[in-house]
Amino acid sequence: MNALGSRTSVTERTPMRGLMMDVPLMIASILTHAARWYRDTEIVTRTVEGPIHRYTYGEAAARTAQLAHALRALGFEMGDRVGTLAWNTHRHFELYYGISGIGAVLHTINPRLHPSQIAYIVDHAQDRYVFVDLTFVPILEAIAPKLPSVRGYVILTAEATMPKTSLPNAMCYETLLAAQPDSIEWPVFDERTASSLCYTSGTTGDPKGTLYSHRSTLLHAFSCNSVDQNSRRDILRCVMPLVPMFHVNAWGAPYTAPMIGSKLVMVGAAYDAPSIYELMEQEGVTAAGGVPAVWLRLLAYLEETGKKLTRLQSLRVGGSAAPPALIEAFEKMGIEVHHGWGMTEASPVCTSGCLRPQDVDSPRRFEYHAKAGHDLFGVEMKIVDPAGTALPNDGVAQGELCIRGPWVASAYYENSEATEQSFTKDGWFKTGDIASLDPDGYLTIRDRAKDLIKSGGEWISSIDLENIALGHDEIEEAAAIAVPDAKWGERPALIVRRSAGSALEAAEILEYLKPRVAGWWLPERIIFVEEMPYSATGKISKKTLRERFATP
Repeated sequence: MNALGSRTSVTERTPMRGLMMDVPLMIASILTHAARWYRDTEIVTRTVEGPIHRYTYGEAAARTAQLAHALRALGFEMGDRVGTLAWNTHRHFELYYGISGIGAVLHTINPRLHPSQIAYIVDHAQDRYVFVDLTFVPILEAIAPKLPSVRGYVILTAEATMPKTSLPNAMCYETLLAAQPDSIEWPVFDERTASSLCYTSGTTGDPKGTLYSHRSTLLHAFSCNSVDQNSRRDILRCVMPLVPMFHVNAWGAPYTAPMIGSKLVMVGAAYDAPSIYELMEQEGVTAAGGVPAVWLRLLAYLEETGKKLTRLQSLRVGGSAAPPALIEAFEKMGIEVHHGWGMTEASPVCTSGCLRPQDVDSPRRFEYHAKAGHDLFGVEMKIVDPAGTALPNDGVAQGELCIRGPWVASAYYENSEATEQSFTKDGWFKTGDIASLDPDGYLTIRDRAKDLIKSGGEWISSIDLENIALGHDEIEEAAAIAVPDAKWGERPALIVRRSAGSALEAAEILEYLKPRVAGWWLPERIIFVEEMPYSATGKISKKTLRERFATP
């Protein structure tokens, strides 16, 4: 009772706290868990030097302990940034855990960026050291004078293959580890401590940094693993991340795989279809993740050679929409194709193409698979109009996709201007994707806002036009861009790479498209190219295509 004789309301009381242990979520705990319970499970790498390297989670944990001691010997302290310019390898895996494990910040650098952008982000991040694979040593040699914060370079190789280099204070990785003890008591600190840093690809302006935390990284891994992995562990027995570890944490695979004991198979620098196929078959890969361009090349290789994927059960596709023809081709082989959607700013995964239980046997199953999936638990999504007003989830309305959640960035690293442009005052991140949400929660990405084609006041989706074109048997790749038009403002141009040996003509493509799209969607120009340009994240670079073909 209060002083006036009335009962105190629940909302006025001090909240009752639960009696649970407050154990911080630490990235190093994932590897500790894997070494304890999956200690004999393999990590297999096609090394940059050439040979296949294999060891176990138990051995990886021991070497990561050596790395942590070596970092401390170099003087690293909490919050110091450490750059990596490296492929998907066992050594890069060790860096993922050793750097964050001591409270420093792993800064994965995309080597596909222009050298000036690499110099910008190393300087912006104030990296103290950079760990680099042999492939990328020349990149750093060319820009080293522009990197005043960097005290030294560690080349990810052994003494026998250590190159002669002009890099100042260059060291050999294996030599650095050799003298260190192979066990460690990992420090425990606030789980909100920064763990890793990844910059966007810089397609508009300078690259922007997303600074992840230990807490956000583990919550992201928990949620990714909760979707279908634990109920279908056979599918994830052996995982091949074809998403580079220098690009948004390889979609979380270096964390999710050891968390549940999946064998990890990493391709190193060999991203060609024959090498991928060989390693998949040799190691018994059951699940793999990558952008559509990778799967299109692999599919073409299978069709050309008549070879079969005997163990693969599931493909994860992200980065851009998988053409329906690609999904159908793999599903005819008995391989499930699951879309996902995410961004650097979201760690990156926000949706999963794993169907809801009630949709598994639905006649609309294929339609659902062609969408970008539904949101993971922990992520909220909405679409808004230009004024920021929420639009209905009816599958028809289209608006800018906005997201929020515990593994979504709240700001850009040291960039207040970009933060103000991309984050709302009530805590949502504006993705720049134009999307629709249906009543069952499935997401369809209609286009990037900058890639939509506005013709005569009406919108044309470049993604939809591309996917329809890719249904033609003789079209290997397609990209639709806007070209200026005096009458309509913009018209679509379709850039096409034909299948090997094809003599397909523009008129034939138009005849193929006519019954499948509205008349005003038909491309004004069809342009054939021998090779498509790719962005730093492995997608077709429409920016490059616009620069090349936007004028007659």
